[in-house]
Amino acid sequence: MSDKPSCACGSAPKLIFACSGAADVGAIADQAARKLTKDGAGRMFCLAGVGGRVSGIMATTESAARILAIDGCPLNCARSCLEQAGFETFEHLQLADLGMEKGKTPPTPDAVAEAAAAGAAKLAG
Repeated sequence: MSDKPSCACGSAPKLIFACSGAADVGAIADQAARKLTKDGAGRMFCLAGVGGRVSGIMATTESAARILAIDGCPLNCARSCLEQAGFETFEHLQLADLGMEKGKTPPTPDAVAEAAAAGAAKLAG
């Protein structure tokens, strides 16, 4: 028997954590995570809950089948938040790697779709 907390929701979820920052690329990261959730690729989850070490959110995250962090800018706040909470195994999408630059990339449907497609590929593994 494992001491690892498990999710009571049946199969382990694929969780998506987005930067959701104040910049244009933060808006793209947030909207891409919401699109991935709507499309059924995974489930957007609460990054603030991980940062605050909320027990239920931590337990669900620990039981995830896969984790994706989407960061809008090179500060990589989502990645850092997960790492500081002790999570070491997760996929990371940095929107700058897609050519999206902070302050220069409006959150258009095309930009959101491009980020979501890149995130879906990482979740599919």
